Amino acid sequence: MNPIVRLALAGALALGAAPAALAGPHASAAEAKAMLERAVAEIKSVGAEKALAEFNQPDGRFNTGELYVFAFDTCGRYEAYGPHPDLVGSDVLDLTDAEGKPIVRDMIEIAKTTGHGKISYVWLNRADNRVERKMSLIELVDDHVIGVGYYH
Repeated sequence: MNPIVRLALAGALALGAAPAALAGPHASAAEAKAMLERAVAEIKSVGAEKALAEFNQPDGRFNTGELYVFAFDTCGRYEAYGPHPDLVGSDVLDLTDAEGKPIVRDMIEIAKTTGHGKISYVWLNRADNRVERKMSLIELVDDHVIGVGYYH
C-alpha cells in the first residue's frame, strides 16, 4: 500500500480514542441503502466520470455526516472517497480494517461474484472520531465497486 495512504489511514484510526460522550445517533441501514441507490442511479444517468466527480465533493449531496459514497475500480484503486478526495487514485487493494480484515479485496470479491452485497468491518467514524463496527453496502456498476456504509 502507498506509504502516504497507510500514514493517512493509520492517523485516522489513531483518532479512535475519542470519548464515548461524543457519539451521536447513527445513520440507518435504510439511509445507507437509499444513498447507494441514488449513487448507482447517478452513474447510470450522467455517466461514471461525472458521478465519481460528484461523489468526491466533501460538501456534496453524496457526503453527509456519517454517510458518504466510496468507489474502487476492480483492481482496488480509489475512484471516489468524499471524506478524503486526495486519496483518489491510491492503490488500496491491500487495505485492512482495524482488525486486519482485507476489506477492499473482500468488497471486490463480493461485487464480482454476486454484483452486490454487504460487508461488516471495523472503521473510523469520522463524524465522532471513534473506531466502530461498520456495515457497507456495495454494488458493481460496470467496472466500479460503489459503496455506502453505516455504523452499527
